Amino acid sequence: MMITVRRLTLKNLHNSTCRWFHRCASSPSLPLLVVSELKRPILGFGSPPNFFTQSSSSFSSVDVRSNFNIVYASRDCCFSSHAAVDHPVNGIVDVPLAQTGEGIAECELLKWCVQEGDQVEEFQPLCAVQSDKATIEITSRYKGKVSQILHVPGDIVKVGETLLKMAVEESFPTVPSEGVTVNQPLVQGLGGSGSQNTSLNENRTGAVLCTPAVRNLSKQYEININDVQGTGKDGRVLKEDVLRYAAVIGSDEGPPSRLHTESAHQILESENLQYEDKTVQLRGFHRAMVKSMTMAAKVPHFHYVEEINCDSLVDLKVSFQNENPDPTVKHTFLPFLVKSLSVALTRYPMLNSCFNEEMNEVIIKGAHNIGIAMATPYGLVVPNIKKVQSLSILEITRELSRLQQLAMENKLSADDISGGTITVSNIGAIGGKFGSPLINLPEVAIIAIGRIQKVPQFTDEGNVYPLSILNVNIGADHRVLDGAMVARFCNEWKLLIEKPEMLLLHMR
Repeated sequence: MMITVRRLTLKNLHNSTCRWFHRCASSPSLPLLVVSELKRPILGFGSPPNFFTQSSSSFSSVDVRSNFNIVYASRDCCFSSHAAVDHPVNGIVDVPLAQTGEGIAECELLKWCVQEGDQVEEFQPLCAVQSDKATIEITSRYKGKVSQILHVPGDIVKVGETLLKMAVEESFPTVPSEGVTVNQPLVQGLGGSGSQNTSLNENRTGAVLCTPAVRNLSKQYEININDVQGTGKDGRVLKEDVLRYAAVIGSDEGPPSRLHTESAHQILESENLQYEDKTVQLRGFHRAMVKSMTMAAKVPHFHYVEEINCDSLVDLKVSFQNENPDPTVKHTFLPFLVKSLSVALTRYPMLNSCFNEEMNEVIIKGAHNIGIAMATPYGLVVPNIKKVQSLSILEITRELSRLQQLAMENKLSADDISGGTITVSNIGAIGGKFGSPLINLPEVAIIAIGRIQKVPQFTDEGNVYPLSILNVNIGADHRVLDGAMVARFCNEWKLLIEKPEMLLLHMR
């Protein structure tokens, strides 16, 4: 039978609540609504309307603030077509993974902030998830008790998939309407009988309280978790309860043979020193790197390598550190390199652009949002320092420190890692002289910076002297940039690094 759902709003009636009318099959035996002296106008009528009369069709009403079904008969009234919302009343509600960002189809569950049986307040954090772009905290829309957790940390959850089930505590009492009497509700209909709904809610709220680990342990012992008597808070089933129950049934039936088989197999492997391959699922930033690098590998690259004399920069850093009044600030080479890079980009803005392949156009970015590639325990991530051209070297140092700390804690926001215009990969902080980086699309350039090291140099007379050399490798999108432009840009940047005093001419 085709079912349509319509909503009728009764103003000033039932405290301005809404009823949802479910059109159902015609029946001559349906009871009629008897209207006696309505004291308030409804639906804009000054007097009680006459649409509650005998009709060829009927509607089953489900009040969102009560738990009963009432049948109305109607000929004509003012309806608006809206989908019926599943409002739980003293029952179980599914809490799904909401849309966390544009283009995000799934997220990795990092951790739970609650456990089964916990009381949850509205807007209380439930869990933390990580998408390809950022780490997000999921909060509760309801006040109630966690009934069942459906995923464990490490699972990949799709958007819209249920994270957990919650027993909602809010109870909406039925508000009687003035002067309106109705016949006994039908036991048939779309919503079913009241007793059926009550029993269904009791079954749902009667779920066993236990953690996913305990539930998994019961599966290993082939035990029905509902048969185990919980000794924890609110009847929660603990690990000890499962083991105790397994020992009781094991005295008669013996422990599950599957567990013995697995244990024997593990012991045999240990004795024979067998080594097995391990499959690792890529999660979080690793998954994002697979996607971005696969796309970048299709772009025609060329690389430009240069050596830069950093003697003056080394002396400048020592001077900064010796005169540093703030012990929380640690001066490094990178903030100065970032600032001088921004000044060079002002003269060669094409390197601070992105390429739109579909429209075959280049967008030159106004802000210098310079990304810094960071290796973290959670994978490679590239947060960016916003509007570097308007920041001092000290401000860049502090912002870089903030981003590094958040990256190591996996707490970077979506804004921290979006909007980059050019990327710097400081491989010298780990080790190595050279690198051949791939661009971070849709950017058109990336710079790999090696380690500063002392190397011997020769004068024109043949004398040897030490020199601090920095190797840089600029990777560029050859669809947008050519070798001559990248070489001129690098010469400008090199001049500012080798002669830091020249940077003062461009400071604001």
